Formats: sequence, C-alpha cells, structure tokens
Amino acid sequence: MIAAVDHVQLAAPAGSEDALRAYYVDVLGMTEIPKPPVLAARGGCWFGAGAVQLHLGIEADFRPSAKAHPGLRVVDIEVYAARLAARGAKVTWDADLPGHRRFYSEDPVGNRLEFLEPEG
Repeated sequence: MIAAVDHVQLAAPAGSEDALRAYYVDVLGMTEIPKPPVLAARGGCWFGAGAVQLHLGIEADFRPSAKAHPGLRVVDIEVYAARLAARGAKVTWDADLPGHRRFYSEDPVGNRLEFLEPEG
C-alpha cells in the first residue's frame, strides 16, 4: 500500500551541483540534505523543505523535460513568486487549473517546476 511520496528525482548534468545549490537553497529556500557517502560519490544533491524532498541526480546525456515536473504546494504564493523573481528566477503564471493559483519556474539546468496554492 502506498502511504506517501518519499521524494521526487530530477536529473541534472555533471558539474551543475553548485548552480543547483544556489537555486534550491538561496532562491527556493530549501535545505540541502547530505547524501549517504556511497550515493554522494555519484554526484548530484538532495534538498528538502518540510516533508518535501527533491533529489537531483547526474545524468550523462541530460536533457530537461519540457513537460514533466514536480508540483510543489506553497503558502502565500504571491509572496513566494515575488521572492523567486527578486532572486532572478523566471516566474510564469498559469490560470488553467480551477481552484488554484499557480506558476511555473525553471531551475538553472532547465528542470520545470510548478508552484501552486489552493484558492480560498
């Protein structure tokens, strides 16, 4: 029986860890989670915020997906969008999901991220 999503894995190119840390920690406000040594040797990095974990793994022939993405629920979406924009991140609002405010952004390697908050 599935009880919860443990984490979402995204891919990234080799050597992008510093740029990923700058984005996920400094822009999004997440905390880096130390990887176990055997996995750290593969590169990449892990981040968390509350119960949410995003793992960025190194992929040799990396190409970001134009469609696939994690959907991250946020609080005070307008304030959060302003935070991202003030830190140089692209914020693209989308009104097509009834009952929600949402926007999309991209990490420094082109992974698409959705941020949403239920209305009311």
